Parts: sequence; structure tokens; C-alpha cells
Amino acid sequence: MTQTRTRLERGRSALGPALELVHTGRAPTRAVLTAELGVTRATAGAVAAELEALGLIQVDSRPLGAAGAQGRPSHRLSIAPHGPVVLAAQVHADGFRAALVGLGGRIVATAPGCMTVPADPAHVIDAVVEAGAQLLRETGRRCVGAGLAVPSAVAEPEGTALNPLHVAWPAGAPVRELFTRSLAAAGVRGDDRGPLMGFAGNDVNLAALAEHRHGAGGGAQHLLCVATGHRGVGGALVLDGRLHTGSAGLALEVGHLTVNPEGPPCHCGSRGCLDIEADPLAFLTAAGRDPGPELSLLQQARDLLREEYPTDGSVRAAVEQLIDRLGLGLANLVNILNPDRIILGGLHRELLEADPERLRAVVAERSLWGRSGGVPILPCTLDYNSLVGAAELAWQPVLDDPLAALGVG
Repeated sequence: MTQTRTRLERGRSALGPALELVHTGRAPTRAVLTAELGVTRATAGAVAAELEALGLIQVDSRPLGAAGAQGRPSHRLSIAPHGPVVLAAQVHADGFRAALVGLGGRIVATAPGCMTVPADPAHVIDAVVEAGAQLLRETGRRCVGAGLAVPSAVAEPEGTALNPLHVAWPAGAPVRELFTRSLAAAGVRGDDRGPLMGFAGNDVNLAALAEHRHGAGGGAQHLLCVATGHRGVGGALVLDGRLHTGSAGLALEVGHLTVNPEGPPCHCGSRGCLDIEADPLAFLTAAGRDPGPELSLLQQARDLLREEYPTDGSVRAAVEQLIDRLGLGLANLVNILNPDRIILGGLHRELLEADPERLRAVVAERSLWGRSGGVPILPCTLDYNSLVGAAELAWQPVLDDPLAALGVG
């Protein structure tokens, strides 16, 4: 009994690292968990059992290998299918989306909302939180955290949106405080421990984090993510598994790289920035299309690309123009950051898929490092990666210390 208790106490410090390994898919079996943690088999077994008792993972002792395989089969580890969730929310230029996300980046339920985003951020944040609260009521799932993705750099430690250029919010809007307040008003609580504290971050930063943990960025040490969603262009850098956000959360504002010095004025005061040269509105404009009000700009751009490329000459020319602008911006970033992988999201992912050779050629021609072997450029693979990234913010306290975050022991 004493040996078992000592082993468990020793293993409790490994609960967080163990949970992160299962969460990111890097420990599919107890044998892999043992090796990754550098502990004894008995300690790994105690850690896995504790995480299972907390309702976070599932341990399956059924044989993993084929019949007749040599050696003792290792227990399989997976996310508990009915375990707790976090509420993830995203605000974008055309409305919002709420979701419940479990460990492993699994979206349990989601609800979109279309609206003209008002100048008061509290209104849309209240709407997306209420949509999330409704999902919790419908599913009856236990909620242990909440995260919000917004189309702006979020300054730390204040949690304020500094440059919400594509929504009408005032600069410095206290989005994290508003989100936390809205969660309390909607009755979203963490068990018996009172209201949840909300987390908030930039949407592309969070997309990059999600892709690194669960998608196309897995295993990269220096991951660059560039994406365009409903409006504008964002970028993010993940170094050794952690977001590089700079001294105050404002790093990687890649949308304001100049890629066309003779281009139109940008919201930032410069001209020809990537932000207005390579987003959905830029694509529609370059193709000679007038966007309508019935669908989001992103959806209109996607529909045009999928339905009329490469048969329509104006659409083909627009694709080439945006690829050239995007490629120039990526080459500049490669020269500065020397990433080992680039992933593209939103409309940029579809531009890559439309003409991958052209984009890679532009980056290679303009970048020092591109000439010496090339940097892999891949499409993002996760649906709703900003939402999954917002969930990662909310899951992080649980990954850091499961017992404390869940109020156990």
C-alpha cells in the first residue's frame, strides 16, 4: 500500500505532461507514455489510471496488435468520449461561431451566428456566449473553461483588442473582461467553483496553435502560419510548441507587410499591405466581381474560385495576382524568420491548392532560404481551427495542472 501511494504521489507531477501527450496524440499507448515521460511502467500506469478517474482519458486494455503478435500488448490511451468540454467562441467580420470542444481538439457541437458586428463588442460577445450556453444546456456536458478568438491583436496582460480593423470596435476594447462578464451573466460556470474566467486571443494565433497541436503543423519546431479569413491577413509563429506573441502579445502583424508599393491605401496608413492585397475582398475586386450582401466575403471568394477557376480568364488572372502578392509576403517572412514549415489557412489554403507550383516558385525566387531546398508550404487541415485554438487557451490550465484546474485534491 505504501509503495502504491508513493508511486501515485510521484506520478501526480506527471499528470499534466501525460495529459498533454494524450491530448496531442503523441501517446496513443501506455508504453509510449512510459517512454515519453521517462518513468517506470508502474508509474505510467498510475498516471493513466488517475487521468481516467478524473474523466479525462480512457484506458483500453484490449489487445492492440494483430493476432499472434509477439510481446505483451500495451494498453491504448484515448480521450474520454463523454468527458468535459470547454466553450470556444469566435467573432469575425460577418458574425460569430460558438462551439463545445473536448480534449484532443474534438468539436462536440457548434452553432454559427450571422450578424453585422456592432461597434459595441459586448453585444456580439453576449450573443456568441449565449449560443455556447445553449449548446451546454442541450448537451448537458460539463464545462471547465472558455476561450475567445477575435480578429485583432490582443495585448497582454490587459486582454484588450488593439487593432480590430475589420470590425467597428474601438481600439483597446477590453474583450477578455467582456467575455468573462458575459460568461457569468449567461450562467456558464465551472462546477461549484463559481464563474469561469475567460481567455482571449488573436484568431490566427489561435489557428496556428490548433494546427500545431492537432493538424498540419504537428512536429514543426518553427511553424509559420499565414491566413485570411473574412477580412484581412494574419500571421502567427509557433516556436518549440509555444506561440511567439512578443513582449506584449502583438508579434507577427504580417498583414502590414508592403507587397505592392503602388497599391491602395491600407487602414494602417501605409499602401499595398498584404492585408488588403491578399484577402477575399481583394480577390473579388481583382476578378471584377462586386460582392453582394447575401453571403460572407470569404464564402463568395471561395465559390468564385471553386466554380470559375480556371475556365474564367479574369478569375485566373486574379488568382495569379493574389498568389504573387502572397508569395512576396511569405518570402519576406522566410528571410526574417527561417521557419521549417509554412501553413496557409482560409482563402490562402485554396489559392495554394489552385496553383501550388506558382506559389512555391515565387517564394523560392524571392527568399534566400527558399533557394536552398525550399520551405514546405502546406494547407491547414482543421475545420474551425481558430475555434479549436480558442479551446486550447481554455484547456491549458487543465493541461498544466489537472488536479488544481478541476478542483480535486
